Amino acid sequence: MKIAIGSDHRGYRLKERIKSHLEAHDFECLDVGTTSEERVDYPDFALCVARSVGRNQCARGILICGSGIGMSMAANKQKGVRAALCTSPRMAQFSRMHNDSNVLCLGSENQEEEEALRMVDIWLRTEFEGGRHTVRLDKIRELEGI
Repeated sequence: MKIAIGSDHRGYRLKERIKSHLEAHDFECLDVGTTSEERVDYPDFALCVARSVGRNQCARGILICGSGIGMSMAANKQKGVRAALCTSPRMAQFSRMHNDSNVLCLGSENQEEEEALRMVDIWLRTEFEGGRHTVRLDKIRELEGI
């Protein structure tokens, strides 16, 4: 599975750790940046990841900033993207099971690194349940004009 990953300066260290973790588990990563802790604007990186997912160039995406809020707001502007800000493993699991999220947004300041890696693992292995949830996703798609 190919995963797009991006962060701003506040999420840079966690992005690098998650990317290494993913590559160690044989995931292909498209790293859209940033490449340091020098200040940058998060919407630029959210757009790159969201476009790669929305255009089916990557199966899923992961975005990291300080809180995760800005990344999720920006990513959800892209058609076909269902970006979920998750702050716990349970949220990561349910974002996949019930919402079929395709972009995971994390705040580097919301949890310890090991907890973030656990959320990534749960999010990647959890399948969408379908059923009644499909009807709800269809309504979201209608809002997007898809």
